[in-house]
Amino acid sequence: MILADFSKYIQSRQQEILDNEKSAVRILTDWLRENLSHCAENNVQKILHTEIMCAQNEYNEFLIIGKSDSGRVLINALYNYALSYEHYILAKNIPDTLELKNGK
Repeated sequence: MILADFSKYIQSRQQEILDNEKSAVRILTDWLRENLSHCAENNVQKILHTEIMCAQNEYNEFLIIGKSDSGRVLINALYNYALSYEHYILAKNIPDTLELKNGK
């Protein structure tokens, strides 16, 4: 359920990865901060609020940590999914990029 929600979010921002504007991990942090910044309205947000904490200082630096073992597992799974998705998207589009550079 949580991975499915994040998957939809990252797919909607796929072009940012391809244009090298943001990494998938940065998109993950954007998604987590969006979901943790306001009151929980759905089950995904309720679980995120229960399992994950985001702390931020006056310089807008932030830290995302799991509140429990299951929270740490969740963060690790989301992180690994983000990296995997980024590698998949970039690998899928490398032939197109090479063809453009070679003038084909």
